[in-house]
Amino acid sequence: MVVCVYLPRFELSVAVGDRSSARQALGGRTLAVAPLTGAEQRVGEVSGTAEAFGVLRGMALGEALARCPELVLVPADPVRVAEAWEAALRALESIGAAVEPAGAGVAYFETDGLRALHGGDAAVIAAARHALDRPARMGAGSTRFCALAAALAVRSRRALVLDGMQAGRWLAGRPIALLGFREQTAALVAPLSRLGVRTLGELERLGRPALSDRFGVAGTLAHRLARGEDSPLQPRRLEECLEESMEVGDASSGTALRRVLGVLVNRLLARAERRGRTLRAVTLSAQLLAGGGWRERVVFRQALGDPERIWLALSVRLQALPAPAGALGLSVERFGPPASDQGALFDRDPARPAVRAVRMREAVAQIRAVAGRDAALRAVCVDPDSRVPERRVVLTPIPE
Repeated sequence: MVVCVYLPRFELSVAVGDRSSARQALGGRTLAVAPLTGAEQRVGEVSGTAEAFGVLRGMALGEALARCPELVLVPADPVRVAEAWEAALRALESIGAAVEPAGAGVAYFETDGLRALHGGDAAVIAAARHALDRPARMGAGSTRFCALAAALAVRSRRALVLDGMQAGRWLAGRPIALLGFREQTAALVAPLSRLGVRTLGELERLGRPALSDRFGVAGTLAHRLARGEDSPLQPRRLEECLEESMEVGDASSGTALRRVLGVLVNRLLARAERRGRTLRAVTLSAQLLAGGGWRERVVFRQALGDPERIWLALSVRLQALPAPAGALGLSVERFGPPASDQGALFDRDPARPAVRAVRMREAVAQIRAVAGRDAALRAVCVDPDSRVPERRVVLTPIPE
């Protein structure tokens, strides 16, 4: 069984501050996360009172203020959101769960391997609720989509558990807005609403061929989700967390800020925990003097261990800072192979199979760091004699 943990308005509550003031502020004020300076002027998460005025997440700032002139904008703080979300994920992993995060505020895990440890599905859900330090809505179902629908439907601390035929009948009456929580199907919500489709049951009755013909792969996936079908969970890989931060003082921008970045790079590479490994992906973050924060994920073209090349790649990203920074941070998101793993100086046969295999594994790892786990696929012949081209060869992930 899959359990969905949903923390409502997570980004807004973290941006507001501590939990007591957040509950008070979210209860009766029209709040919205302000867009970052220089970014697309669209509001982030909004409070329930703001939604009553018709303000929705992703709405243009001008339209949001026109609908609700009393709207209070809270500075966005992606740095604190990332830290709080990482703490929540580690709290769930502390009970033994293999967690798949699906954006800040939504995570999934399976209970199959935890029943013997905690004593049943209800005990696993109770342990997960106890491990979190903030209120959460939880739902359980046979797939992650059923679990998400259950978690969004509950309004109390009691989890909603869907199983068997009950899940299919219950899911048919849910709104198609649930498709907006999946990146691949989020763009279908608006056109389906214009076509008069309101529930997942109505979407299922349209049929898979019609949806596939009109919306392509996204339509096929939407039909599978409406039927209660979904792909298996993909828990995140645990990586060591190495990070360095530094108050910049008067070096809030310009050349001095790049020097501070150079100090952070040297400190990070000098950490004993690195054990000579190269860096494949890092996260550059900053606390802004005007309030809020900024962070950006940087994936190098190849795994690097040279401080000068790392500094050159990161210093360009400092130009994207929306405002002067009060503190700068650098953390490792993904490690590469040790820097000592180099080819021979004189190699008579550099294209031998062993060398090609090593280079291929490194290329696949780098591609996955840039574009995700499903970015590197291989072609497998299934039915070479079929008259349908799509049935001859299928694409499957390359094993790690």
